[in-house]
Amino acid sequence: MKKGIHPNYHMVSVQLNDGSTFRTRSTWGEPDQKITLDIDPSTHPAWTGGQQHLVDRGGRLTRFNKRFKDYVK
Repeated sequence: MKKGIHPNYHMVSVQLNDGSTFRTRSTWGEPDQKITLDIDPSTHPAWTGGQQHLVDRGGRLTRFNKRFKDYVK
C-alpha cells in the first residue's frame, strides 16, 4: 500500500438521539471526538417502521391478495 494516502482511522464516540452513546472506529474528525447524530436507528421510520401503511391504489393490492391468497398467510 502507498504511504501517506490513507486517512487516519481512530476511535470516536457516537451519541444517539435518546442520549445513549457507543464507541466505534472512524476516519471522521479527531481521535476521541463526539459525533452527535440527527437521525439514528432508534428514531428514524426506516428502522422503526413508523406509521406507514399500504395504500391500495387501483386495486393492485386487492388483485395481488386475490391471486396469491393460497401462498400468503
